[in-house]
Amino acid sequence: MYGTITQYMGTAYTGLGISHKYDKLIANAAKTVFLKCPPTNTLSDVLNETAALYLKRGFDVDKFMSPIQPDKTDAIYVNGPNLLVLQASHPVALEPSDLGGKHCVISFYDMYDESLLREKNGVIVEKLSESETALEKALQTLSEAKKIHDDWEAVNIERMMWEFHEERIRALKEELFGNIRLNKSAGVSHRLIGSLTSAGAQDFIPSITRDLERRMLIKGLPGTGKSTLMKAVGAEAEERGFDVLYGWCGLDPSGVDLIQIPELSVCLFDATKPHAYDPERTGDEILDLVQMCEENKEADEKINVISGIYAEKMLDASGYMQAYAQAENSMKITMDTAVKQPVFEKKAIALLNLI
Repeated sequence: MYGTITQYMGTAYTGLGISHKYDKLIANAAKTVFLKCPPTNTLSDVLNETAALYLKRGFDVDKFMSPIQPDKTDAIYVNGPNLLVLQASHPVALEPSDLGGKHCVISFYDMYDESLLREKNGVIVEKLSESETALEKALQTLSEAKKIHDDWEAVNIERMMWEFHEERIRALKEELFGNIRLNKSAGVSHRLIGSLTSAGAQDFIPSITRDLERRMLIKGLPGTGKSTLMKAVGAEAEERGFDVLYGWCGLDPSGVDLIQIPELSVCLFDATKPHAYDPERTGDEILDLVQMCEENKEADEKINVISGIYAEKMLDASGYMQAYAQAENSMKITMDTAVKQPVFEKKAIALLNLI
């Protein structure tokens, strides 16, 4: 019986910079293989081939996709043997800390034809400069957007009926857990579920929640406690010994956008923009926090202004992300024309043999 693939985002571009959860994956993995290489598209195929090998053996695989090219794989995590294989030079530089133990490195730097790289150096340097400039502008714009979004949240925080919110959390804990306590420690994992990409906001919620019996779609305005509610339910689940997966995404990497409790086959997630979802299958239900936000004409007028400014800022950020992606992809294509195929294939085989 074949295993299954669940897709996540490898890195996220946020108002606080580039975010990832690879540090937590490395800490949990029994073995981590660091693939060292300049920007390239070639390693995605190697990672997909490795994933296929384990899928055929019946293992479930988490695939971590690139926000610049969402069809490209940046890393894989094999559940069971707890094996992590990841591109560790780009876009996030990661170094092994347990060489000779749980960590090993395969370098792909020597697979390039130096003479061909020298011929294409001008194009590579030009595209590298373009990508760095565009990324800097994108991250700066996202930082500005986050501050605007914070102002938006502040308006709603003031008019939230928090006593009803707290009661909803208490009722939800009672409904989900009752008197159940598991005789074990909770397993906690962290994943990125989405990011701003070159094509706008994208998430992998359908893949992540595919096999769950119950999905609670949280509807609420900015600042109405969606993340707070999920963190509270997650903390309760952990305290009772349930495994919890926390999903992170969006403008603010400190805010939870999804929690999943596998032993209950249930998840809760923020189903508002930029990842808006409505009930679409049996087991879906709305958890409405909008009703807890008191109507206020003055507040609505403020939000109309803030939301318009925020939308323009996010549009600017998307444009910079598109420019970044185009420059990055052009640089990778140019670099890949200098790959010595026999050397690359030998490295790929070495990886498969190693694991």
